[in-house]
Amino acid sequence: MKKQSHRFCCWMIAFSLFISAALTHAQASPALNSDAVRGHVGFAQDTLANDWRLMQVQDVEDGLAAYPNIKFTVTDGEGSVALQAQQIRELAKTVDVLITSPRTEEVLSDIIRDVHARGTPVILLSRGIQGEDYTSFVYGQNEEIGRQAGEFIADTLKGEGSVLMLQGVLGASVTSERTSGFMAVMAHYPDLQVVTRVANYLRADSIRAVSDLLNRAIEFDAIFAQSDSMAEGARMALAQAGIDPASLPTVGIDYIKAAQDALLNGQQALSFTYPTGGKEGAELAVRLLRGEPVPRNVEIPFMSVTPANAADVEPIF
Repeated sequence: MKKQSHRFCCWMIAFSLFISAALTHAQASPALNSDAVRGHVGFAQDTLANDWRLMQVQDVEDGLAAYPNIKFTVTDGEGSVALQAQQIRELAKTVDVLITSPRTEEVLSDIIRDVHARGTPVILLSRGIQGEDYTSFVYGQNEEIGRQAGEFIADTLKGEGSVLMLQGVLGASVTSERTSGFMAVMAHYPDLQVVTRVANYLRADSIRAVSDLLNRAIEFDAIFAQSDSMAEGARMALAQAGIDPASLPTVGIDYIKAAQDALLNGQQALSFTYPTGGKEGAELAVRLLRGEPVPRNVEIPFMSVTPANAADVEPIF
């Protein structure tokens, strides 16, 4: 019995030494040691005036926070294609990895293509470019979201009436895809008219657009806002005009806290979750700095949120 106990103790000691050695190796491994990851990551953001875009930057920064030797630089394009183009060019000269969410495809595709061709890895967050001259693309299923929004509104209005579509930034891939999916459904309902206004994913622009329509007595029976910030702006404009926002079915995208509140109090009918992709972008940047391969495309799943499940679904921020 003592002999078996002695053997068991020896085995436990050997096992402990093996585990200790493995942990020491893991801690010393550059691939697992955050201090060993070094480099400069730059994010050329379209605008920081939009709360979703600001949160996207914050999510990248949070994802890189565990790596003290990664420098992170952010630029604010202020909603200007020309300024963002300049900032992309300048950042590309100094960073090891460039992250960007291009305001428009048409103008910025050539610039990003040139940066990528010169050897700088490019991560596209949420918005794409023409062609495939990038390293990795983190995106959502925008066309499918637009299609589901269209089907919901068509069913709600029973195929008749007028819909106000508040579009985001024209020329951005996200806007084009959401519009395409929505309009593909509308094409099957000849008695559904679509009134379109551009509100650039901003509350203030949405307030102005909806107020202008109301002042001109242009009627609509439902609202499809391509972001929940614009949906919130639409509700504000309706309330200012003495119209109960709950009287119009409203669909938004992103599922921020304001959308959750509106769903729970009956002022919004539907939203779709649309995470920023910042966490995924940070993970891709770290892998690139480590010299690891990264996936070409990273698709972020979404879900629909209604008044029935809003209390159980955490807003993206």
